[in-house]
Amino acid sequence: MFRSVNHQRDETSQRKFILKLLKSNLCQPLIIFILLAVIGFLIAIALFYGLGELNIRLDKIYLYLPTIFLVILTQIIMKLSPDPKPWSRGLIVTILIALTLRYLYWRSLSSLNLSNPIDGIFSVGLLLMELLVVFTSLVQLYLLYYLKDRKQEANYYSQQVVNEQYCPSVDILIPTYNESVFILKRTIIGCTLLNYKRKKIYVLDDTNRDEVKQLAKELGCNYISRVDNLHAKAGNLNNALTKTNGELIVVFDADFIPTTNFLERTIGFFQNPKIALLQTPQTFYNDDPVSRNLGLEHILNSEEEVFYRQIQLVKDGIGSVLCAGTSFVVRRSYLEEVGGFVTESISEDYFTGIRLSSQGYEVIYLSEKLSAGLAAESISSHISQRLRWGRGTLQGFFIKENPLTVPNLNIKQRLAHLEGILSWFNVIPRCLFLTLPFLYSVFNIIFIKFTYNDFIYIFLPYYITQLVVFHWLSNRTRSVIFSDIYALIGCFPIAYNTIQVMFKPFDSQFKVTPKGISREHHIYNFRLAWPLLLFFIINLISLSVTLFNGSQVSMGINFTVYWSCYNLLIITVALLAFIDKPKPSLYDSFPIRRKIKIIEPNQTILGKTLEISEEGATILVYSKNSVSSQFILQLGNLKINSYLMEENKNNYQYKITIKFSQLTLQQHKKLIHLLYSRPHRWKSKEVKTSPGELLSLKLVFTVLLKFLIIKRKNYINN
Repeated sequence: MFRSVNHQRDETSQRKFILKLLKSNLCQPLIIFILLAVIGFLIAIALFYGLGELNIRLDKIYLYLPTIFLVILTQIIMKLSPDPKPWSRGLIVTILIALTLRYLYWRSLSSLNLSNPIDGIFSVGLLLMELLVVFTSLVQLYLLYYLKDRKQEANYYSQQVVNEQYCPSVDILIPTYNESVFILKRTIIGCTLLNYKRKKIYVLDDTNRDEVKQLAKELGCNYISRVDNLHAKAGNLNNALTKTNGELIVVFDADFIPTTNFLERTIGFFQNPKIALLQTPQTFYNDDPVSRNLGLEHILNSEEEVFYRQIQLVKDGIGSVLCAGTSFVVRRSYLEEVGGFVTESISEDYFTGIRLSSQGYEVIYLSEKLSAGLAAESISSHISQRLRWGRGTLQGFFIKENPLTVPNLNIKQRLAHLEGILSWFNVIPRCLFLTLPFLYSVFNIIFIKFTYNDFIYIFLPYYITQLVVFHWLSNRTRSVIFSDIYALIGCFPIAYNTIQVMFKPFDSQFKVTPKGISREHHIYNFRLAWPLLLFFIINLISLSVTLFNGSQVSMGINFTVYWSCYNLLIITVALLAFIDKPKPSLYDSFPIRRKIKIIEPNQTILGKTLEISEEGATILVYSKNSVSSQFILQLGNLKINSYLMEENKNNYQYKITIKFSQLTLQQHKKLIHLLYSRPHRWKSKEVKTSPGELLSLKLVFTVLLKFLIIKRKNYINN
């Protein structure tokens, strides 16, 4: 934090630049002008090429009325129910399913081009890829009928725990493998702060480090190690099962810090004898690298937010919750009954949940943010993490816990697991879709045939309705545009990984995502970006050929223009996300406002914190008197010896940046409680701030504009 004061000021100024740009009178006309220019340009091209083909018969206009009615109906439903409710969600889902089936009927019977072998192969191939994507979408829509939220149940069950009417013994397991000691320390401290008496904390060290053993002793925890690392995390947890005896087991990854009410809100559910495992959301206290690299960290939700705010609720409704490997509670007796954690896959968490479900026990989900961890801190780590998740999930095809064949699951549970598995295959069509405009414009391969009537009557209602309701249906966590950008970033390595797993499912060893890193410079990840650079060139060639080849006149030409332009837009933004920003400090700071006192020998100065981390703070001082180089900072009942790092004084305000002297254990505990462990500490972004489609488009152009104006220097190729 303090090695990078100037860098932080630069980052803050950049964020202010974006927000100011979004709100400024200059930006809005500029963005509108750009949008109108692009749209007008494309419309002009479409009219130029397609005017001769436009043949909409006015006497058949009644054919469009059902479509118009459905589109208007979705708008009325969303106005009546600004937040999705069971009735409104059900109606919207039914409309989408109807439009999707209608689209599939047309695509299968009317749009294939079988006029010659080459066109026929590509036409049928495109249809098969679409069927994979659309089938996954249909399953997702169907499952939305069963969404379930257990917060009211938690209110009831937690009373029994708070009143000490239900007090099972709890073992808290913290598996660790090479994580930095400073990261592990705050997790252990967070566990010691939990509001529950009958708990024991165990540090499961798979690296046999003396400093970790000493840390566990210092913090009053139990230390368990083993002679080998067989079966990685699953083996580590199974080893701990033989050396502990609590009725319930709670698992936290080495970087996940619980809030003090975690056990109070979760273990009460286990009064129900059918429940075997309860999962809570994975929340991250730092920004994901994609939004951070794009400068949109205060605007965009992370991918995990989308998954835990909606998808897990859906899976809970039909009994197919995914155990995420951290921040969950499991009943020991049931876990031992099924043979412990699954060791055959690197996704031991996912398949352990399936193993429990197959025995008739319930795996449930509580949608409350009761812990927070450290997200991947670079774009390469972000992608590597997803490669591991994909490999682990797809290994399910080759083990006995395969959710499609394991006994005793019902059809809805299998459908939900199938949708999750297929989502890893959907990246393959996504990669191939980027090549289709190029194949059409350069090689004249006509992979689909349709008219303006088809476009307006079939495709447009299907696409526009999906576009309009996507943001609403996802609880305003993500827009289509940014979903596409996030998907593109890891598209090619994940596609390669998916194909590789099908041939060599157990060829790769478990790798821990590196956490607690720092870097002084920008880093461009060319090794990961080059496939997108290649497809940027391909789509640019496609667009150029289409625009300047006046001899080809068809509806397909127009569609290729739109498709190529959209591809170029999202590829460009995705490429910018591969520029990792500097991160000089190991510690994350948080915008926490608290009144403070600066206590010096001859004076006491009042102020308030603007940002706080584990190593220091930024403070707004309510005085014109200068602060001494060393002093005592009083923050509530916490007093810390501190020293001045930098001051910024002008006629309007006086800011200082300070660093804490070496903290005592009690001081560190209070600081951890303030920064990470308070109940209700972690909240979702307000839904009103999450951008819809129009604002997302505006943000995309703003990001591009920012990178044109603010020159980036000294990139280091990874």
